[in-house]
Amino acid sequence: MTESQNPFEAFGAGGFDMNALLQQAQQMQEQLAAAQQRLADSEAEGVVGAVSVTVNGVGELTSVTVAAGSFEGDDAESLADLGDMIVAAYRDAKAKADSMASEALGPLAGGLPGAPGQPPGAPGQLGF
Repeated sequence: MTESQNPFEAFGAGGFDMNALLQQAQQMQEQLAAAQQRLADSEAEGVVGAVSVTVNGVGELTSVTVAAGSFEGDDAESLADLGDMIVAAYRDAKAKADSMASEALGPLAGGLPGAPGQPPGAPGQLGF
């Protein structure tokens, strides 16, 4: 019994079409870049009490708004509460941005763990 020396024989008589594969990879890269740009241009808002926080679709903080008269600037406890509300509002907005990223990039990442829009830390993580 002799084994074939051509590892691409299983792909048919035409062999492996590297150009088609490269073209497909280029298209996927362009789609991913476009989706990432749409995310960077989108916004998510988190609101906790008198605090509103806005992040872009990639989770970068873009604005913080505090309702006038909601906090006393010379009261340490009031300022601590303000800080806590800002953190909580940011976490809310960031969770919304992460969800948007998952929806936008998940199909393009093809379910690869650690790819943009996919949960990190799974085996085979790509690290970007």
